[in-house]
Amino acid sequence: MATDIKNVVQPKDDERIFVATQWQLMWWKFRKHKMAMASGVVIILFYLVAIFAELVGPYDPEQFFPQYKLAPPTKIHIRDAQGNFHRPFVYRIVRTKDPETLRDLYNEDTETTYPIRFLVRVTPTKWWGLIETDWHLFGLDVPHKEQGVFLLGADRLGRDLFTRLCYGARLSLSIGLVGVLMSLFIGVLLGGVSGYYGGAVDTIIQRVIEFLRTIPSIPLWMALSAAVPADWPVVRVYFGITVILSLIGWTGMARVVRGRFLALREEDFVMAAQLAGSSELRIILRHMVPSFLSHIIASLTLSIPDMILGETGLSFIGLGLRPPAISWGVLLQESQNLRSLVLAWWVLLPGIAVIVSVLAFNYFGDGVRDAADPYGR
Repeated sequence: MATDIKNVVQPKDDERIFVATQWQLMWWKFRKHKMAMASGVVIILFYLVAIFAELVGPYDPEQFFPQYKLAPPTKIHIRDAQGNFHRPFVYRIVRTKDPETLRDLYNEDTETTYPIRFLVRVTPTKWWGLIETDWHLFGLDVPHKEQGVFLLGADRLGRDLFTRLCYGARLSLSIGLVGVLMSLFIGVLLGGVSGYYGGAVDTIIQRVIEFLRTIPSIPLWMALSAAVPADWPVVRVYFGITVILSLIGWTGMARVVRGRFLALREEDFVMAAQLAGSSELRIILRHMVPSFLSHIIASLTLSIPDMILGETGLSFIGLGLRPPAISWGVLLQESQNLRSLVLAWWVLLPGIAVIVSVLAFNYFGDGVRDAADPYGR
């Protein structure tokens, strides 16, 4: 008798599943994807750095250190030459010339140390160009003409590459979000109209999609980006590149939405909404789109890396964002300079940031895509 009762009573986990919402089921399944969880943490850290770039970066992105042109990454020490432990510090950097190649050499003077301070007040900057602040996450409590700290080295003009990388994340990562949201609007609108009405409207929209998808993406991006006037200000160029990427990237979303609409337009809940007198726009936005919102989110997450790579590629070849704008693609233009590339390998580090962010978004998108179908095995 006791055995029969034990077989009838469901475990607590099963009871939670029976009463859980769709979003709860998705979250429980997403948590099982360890790489997606780790990638989500990386993405959050990247966006926090982008938002608080003025705080994270120790200097102004356009601040020059003429005495540290192409200086290598600064070594952080916690142990001095005598073997004693201290708080993190750097040695004084002395620049000399190689007598044979005339190359700048940077050596440490172990007699002079500079402790690294946290939450230090040094270079004044404007947070998002609005609020002036001189607080930074870390830095040296000495004039920048005396000594600097360069976690990722300096470029050929003596600017701190780590600070510029933080500022570059703001444009490179935001252009992915803004471009994907614009693609979402166009894709849901045209894909929904195509799948809901069908007939001649569906045929026309699908032929337009097929035409756009037959054009190679990179030449099309290059042609449209070349049409952006070179004298436009940074903000206008930014939105111009975003619009270009969105106008090309909406076709995949439209295909997904059309397929779902074709499957849903004959469902009972759509028929009930029509009999209740709901307008077609309300049926589409209120009933049909929310029914597969999880799939839309998964598609959006997997589309963001394409936007980031598109901006980086266009900026790298000079057809996207241009200086004084700071993005990862603009920073990678430095690697086109053969002298900088040979003498300073650290100018390629913005490319590592692109690779890490794209991989993180892809793993995160895989986890979201799997969680979008919580009942699947």
